[in-house]
Amino acid sequence: MNMFWALLAMAWGTISGAPATSDQGNQPFQSLTNSFNTAIIQSQKDQVVIDADNPPAKIDPQPDAPVVKGIYVTAYSAGGARMTSLLDLMDNTELNSMVIDIKDDLGYITYPTENKTLQEMGKSQPFIRDIDALMKRLQKHDVYPIARVVVFKDTILAKKNPEHSFRNKDGSVWANGKGDSFVNPYSKEVWDYNIEIAKEAAKLGFKEIQFDYVRFPEGFETRADALKYTKSDKSRVDIVAEFVQYARKELAPLGVRVSVDIFGYAASVPAAEGIGQDFVKISENVDVISPMVYPSHYSTGWYGVKDPDKDPYTTIKGSMKDTHKKLDPTKELKPVIRPWIQDFTASWLGSGHYIKYGKKQVEDQIRAMKDMDVDEYLLWNASNRYTPDVNYK
Repeated sequence: MNMFWALLAMAWGTISGAPATSDQGNQPFQSLTNSFNTAIIQSQKDQVVIDADNPPAKIDPQPDAPVVKGIYVTAYSAGGARMTSLLDLMDNTELNSMVIDIKDDLGYITYPTENKTLQEMGKSQPFIRDIDALMKRLQKHDVYPIARVVVFKDTILAKKNPEHSFRNKDGSVWANGKGDSFVNPYSKEVWDYNIEIAKEAAKLGFKEIQFDYVRFPEGFETRADALKYTKSDKSRVDIVAEFVQYARKELAPLGVRVSVDIFGYAASVPAAEGIGQDFVKISENVDVISPMVYPSHYSTGWYGVKDPDKDPYTTIKGSMKDTHKKLDPTKELKPVIRPWIQDFTASWLGSGHYIKYGKKQVEDQIRAMKDMDVDEYLLWNASNRYTPDVNYK
């Protein structure tokens, strides 16, 4: 890390760590801290050179953010009738946050946008018909709003702008076995398009931008030489880390945090060079890291468990131990750890290899995190049907 920024970070730590003697005395102190943060962040935007091997000092653009305990919400739910019951869940439990699709898994921008750049590059599918009304509703219920932006998995952008995608030898846009296409992480235009979406989300009132699919397609290393795409001499790992670094540089001055979703097992294995994900390099450049540690996604034998889905406590505890071990050496660059946990039943694992998830299984995961000093988490259920009566403390 650049020495200049390290010294500034140390100074910031000294100021922010000073004790406050009263509520009245704390207000000007907090204002001073915020002003100091803002000044450093702006300097970083103007001066930091994007370099995966030289992450800048990490200054939190939102030091007053709550301890986040949240749920995933599709744009369809956010703009539909289900939102009423989801807000009731917020009002009546310790949950306080929603991660809402603003750019979804297909690449659709999920609300009407008048931004000409976004209209030219992408496509809007307004599941959320009135985004301003949604933001006011979230504010009324004191919900901490996080915008989910799916980045490099983007069938819409790939088909509309093939030059930014991976192409077969005949020039057609490549798609995986599920029919999904990806866009090229080496493309600066792709970077700027996604960051423009994130900036609009920040202006709408989202407090954090959560980037998902920050990677190349799975198994890319086996087809990289057969596909047409523009690339530089940088490795896939470095180009992905530099996208995240660039995104944070652009977004921090707006007062929003940047978070990234990443495979849960990434904390337990060496860097996944094929898809370009290095757990440490990405973590060094975000405010929050969200490993997807669903027990159902671990295979036989992980953490000494035959069927990890059937032992959520042991699986989550093991994954958090590995996460700390991986990130502790990053010291002041260590982000907030906020895992995605499982609130769904993985019946596709087959008889004998899964259990029905309910109150006990969700609470076991929360207890495992708490035992490993991880206080923040997000619940995933693709249909947004969450288990009732869970103790989220």
